[in-house]
Amino acid sequence: MQRVIIFFLILFVSLNAQNKIVINADLGKYKIDKNIYGHFSEHLGRCIYDGFYVGDTNKIIPNTRGIRNDIVKALRKMKVPVLRWPGGCFADTYHWKDGIGPRSERPTIVNTWWGGVTEDNSFGTHEFMDLCEQLGAEPYISGNVGSGTVREMAEWVQYTNFDGRSPMSDLRKKNGREKPWNVKYWGIGNETWGCGGHMRPEYYADIYRAFATYLPGNSNVKLFRIASGAAGDDYNWTEVLLKNIPLNLIEGIGVHHYAVIDWNAKGSATDFTEEQYFKTMQQALRMEKIVKGHINIMDKYDPQNRVALAVDEWGGWYDVEPGTNPGFLYQQNTMRDALLAGATLNIFNNYCRRVKMANLAQTVNVLQAVVLTKEEKIILTPTYHVMEMYNVHHDATMLPVDVTSEKYTVDGKSLDAISCSASKDENGKIHISLVNIDINKKHNIVIDLRGTEVSKCTGRILTSEKVQDHNTFENPEKIKPAAFNGFKLNGNKLRIELPATSVVVLELE
Repeated sequence: MQRVIIFFLILFVSLNAQNKIVINADLGKYKIDKNIYGHFSEHLGRCIYDGFYVGDTNKIIPNTRGIRNDIVKALRKMKVPVLRWPGGCFADTYHWKDGIGPRSERPTIVNTWWGGVTEDNSFGTHEFMDLCEQLGAEPYISGNVGSGTVREMAEWVQYTNFDGRSPMSDLRKKNGREKPWNVKYWGIGNETWGCGGHMRPEYYADIYRAFATYLPGNSNVKLFRIASGAAGDDYNWTEVLLKNIPLNLIEGIGVHHYAVIDWNAKGSATDFTEEQYFKTMQQALRMEKIVKGHINIMDKYDPQNRVALAVDEWGGWYDVEPGTNPGFLYQQNTMRDALLAGATLNIFNNYCRRVKMANLAQTVNVLQAVVLTKEEKIILTPTYHVMEMYNVHHDATMLPVDVTSEKYTVDGKSLDAISCSASKDENGKIHISLVNIDINKKHNIVIDLRGTEVSKCTGRILTSEKVQDHNTFENPEKIKPAAFNGFKLNGNKLRIELPATSVVVLELE
């Protein structure tokens, strides 16, 4: 009798420990804004120079007006929707007029934030706009509040956007651009609680009001003004801003969160233990709590959901690669970063009612980069492949998911092993993105798809034997997407065997 009881107890526990996902395909209400898949490019290390930009006199690396053709090709395939520039901390030391006109006449400055190198301003407003046009991406300019003026930023807006006769539009035409670029997205300062001026939220709210008031719009584009947002879970920052800034002066508010174990000892990007991996994922998955906390405050002051949440810096941050400049923040990119990216993007997708933009830090050669360069060579990182796989969610309708996950446990601490998001595109195809952060075992998942009929399923997977695996210039395709067949579709039930350390995207029709 005792054995029978024990058997049924084990059976009960095993049945209730299964990974179960319910997707309501007929309850989609909110669009997953493609700008959630945005990127960030700062004048930092080798992101701009020796990254995006090699100069138009370079005869070794194929380029178009100095911008690398191979990077543009890769990012167009990934479908970069929006690109943030010129910072970051650099933004509040950047004076845009230094970066226009003949390059030989542009003044140099010292990049005091990142490595103390001399910035020659050869990559400025025209070059950045050219880059965005080549990528097919919207520009997102972070304006100088820390050391700049209202007039300086207002003139920048006029320079980029005004299609008539004015001092700044005349200057733009003199510098070779007849028609305006119509830049929609403008950040008013960056990390004003830190490198952007060490301001109190009450003080910044007043500064923001002044800048936002004098940024001129035009008939062609309504400006989308984004306030410098909180560091992580500093909910007081968001509350003070929304309490003091009229809603007619703000379209978005930012938040920054990096998955850092210890700011004083971040650890290696490639040589890390399972304990370090687990702690990184703990920090990454805190994103959901952070986003929910800020949304709760925004709902209080903006119940009509007019102001967007922009997570305009996020990603993994580790120690720099040995032998590189500490101020350049160059790090490798492993399967850990792929899992981090997939799980974070699932969070953004699921909270797309309020999250309308996010910008991974940073695009090339810095932090959680999607592209790394070495002279004429480039490699696509595991993070790149996740972003490319997930682009099926761009502007699709988010489908509510209810996930019951088994746990991934290390040293007595646990995280959900499985994360998921889903969407339906304009053609009626359903896409499901799944991440298994458990590096030790596969997980079997049952997906109950409700409110629709499907008859066909295909899939792609990104995985590798070890979570420390990464692409190198000697072996650039060690990690890349492959076809995934580990599923069985029976009516509206989908049974999946999700390998350890994997990201999967399914398409159903």
